[in-house]
Amino acid sequence: MTIKENVDKILSNVDAAKAASSYSNQSVSVIAVTKYVKAELAREVLENGISHLAENRTELFLEKYEALKDYKVTWHLIGNLQRRKVKSVINFVDYFHALDSMKLAQEISKRAEHQIKCFVEVNISGEESKHGFSVNELLGILPELSKLENIEIVGLMTMAPFDATEDECNDIFGRMKKLQVEISEMNLPQIPCTELSMGMSRDYEAAIKNGASFVRIGTEFFKNL
Repeated sequence: MTIKENVDKILSNVDAAKAASSYSNQSVSVIAVTKYVKAELAREVLENGISHLAENRTELFLEKYEALKDYKVTWHLIGNLQRRKVKSVINFVDYFHALDSMKLAQEISKRAEHQIKCFVEVNISGEESKHGFSVNELLGILPELSKLENIEIVGLMTMAPFDATEDECNDIFGRMKKLQVEISEMNLPQIPCTELSMGMSRDYEAAIKNGASFVRIGTEFFKNL
């Protein structure tokens, strides 16, 4: 397999999942998670039609950002971000997918030189090992989040358990979609909450069928090379 063949297969699967979704005119941004590969392979992904790249660690993000600065890339930071590292990275980020505390939100708003598009991480499955807000915690802090001028809450993010069945994925992703719509309809300042970041290599098709608008795919881009 080549990266082009992997890209073509992923995009074909995305189109099929969109066709099977009940959400009409659904837009899905495919993010290539390049945390396990060198910049050369990330470059091949860009050259084969993918424009969204993601890293989960500050140092690797900055390394790839520098190596690929000649390309037009929409950059996503998807890993948990320590507050002490916010200043070094946040102004290079287009989307941040792991907003998991009010203190982190305040630090981002303080350090950002422009409005940062953020996904709030929700631990909707209730796994102890997962980061993120519970649903009740999130609903409780929304008024505070809406006051942070350099943060725009564009949507919600979650991950299904690694060993989740298809039915379990559908349940988790379906509940996330309902929560996203509920928050969007509140019409809070700085919180449009129109997007859903959910779905990885193992479950992105189920996520799309349940309304995901951003999927984060890693290993599927680079397998069998």
